[in-house]
Amino acid sequence: MGKEGMTYAPVGKPKPVVKPGEFPFAAAALDHGHIYGQCNGLVEAGGELRYVYDPDPEKVKTFLESYPEAKPMESLDAILEHPEIKMVAAAAIPCDRGPLGIRVMEAGKDYFTDKTPFTEMAQLEDTRAAVARTGRKYMVYFSERLHVECAMHAGDLIEEGVIGDVVQVLGLGPHRLSADLRPPWFFRKAQYGGILTDIGSHQFEQFLHFTGAKDAEVTYARVANYANAEYPELEDFGEAALVADNGASNYIRVDWFTPDALPTWGDGRTVILGTKGTIELRKYINVATDQTGEHLFLVTEDREEHMELSGKVGFKFFGEMILDCLNGTEKAMTQEHVFKAAELCLLAQEMADKRDA
Repeated sequence: MGKEGMTYAPVGKPKPVVKPGEFPFAAAALDHGHIYGQCNGLVEAGGELRYVYDPDPEKVKTFLESYPEAKPMESLDAILEHPEIKMVAAAAIPCDRGPLGIRVMEAGKDYFTDKTPFTEMAQLEDTRAAVARTGRKYMVYFSERLHVECAMHAGDLIEEGVIGDVVQVLGLGPHRLSADLRPPWFFRKAQYGGILTDIGSHQFEQFLHFTGAKDAEVTYARVANYANAEYPELEDFGEAALVADNGASNYIRVDWFTPDALPTWGDGRTVILGTKGTIELRKYINVATDQTGEHLFLVTEDREEHMELSGKVGFKFFGEMILDCLNGTEKAMTQEHVFKAAELCLLAQEMADKRDA
């Protein structure tokens, strides 16, 4: 699984949904290692990675070690000028993701960004307008669900009604800080957006998905810097509570306190309470029991089961997203779902900032 979350890039089994050459895409803005997970998912689903651009030649050189088929380009414009490119995948500094996406969409391409998609509410509103204006897609790599097999299977079980109606979701997202490996922007709040905006975005997206909610109210949010005074703009702890429009509730906790002894970057867990059962996800490790991830624990009215799902479910999102881009559909994820998840993390961060002021 790897000890650093910033290099988390799952590899699945190739499952192309298109023929070779039907979905050419490019990579740009290689500021976060999640770009590798984004590209892996697209390539495994049949996408063809043709071009790459970043102003830092060292980042491009490292990227080409994994994707030698990509042709380096001298500028982003040089990529956007190619009419055959369907999508640009990017993992820019968080504060730059929204403006970059608008530029890509205005060039007639769909955009696939790392989370968090925005650091300010104004960026969200500008992007809503750009999507309406261009008709392009602004998709987000919420990897803690989309690239986790047990999380994808949990969604399938919920859709099948196995645990009844979901009434509460508990999301825990601990991460390893590894401060010495982080770039300077990671510690600047104006650039990373705050802990609830950043890694909290995963949790809000999962809450909406697992409950089927279309909207929610943030009822409580708090952030803190408990143990990293040398980085005064870093928030190493965040928590929030929400209530959805369908009555389901949510509590999340995110932090940068993964202990060194843990062999992976974070013991990410999700507990989903339904009216007829519960699901617990131990995504990346089963502590002191099994160092592999992808564990799902299911308890219903007639069974209890531990499912080990590594290599058994796959990552269907990427293929569905490619087909959505080609067909104008919204099977993988609706645009409104993306924007609502982003809105909630921004609202939670705003509430926490006011409390902290």
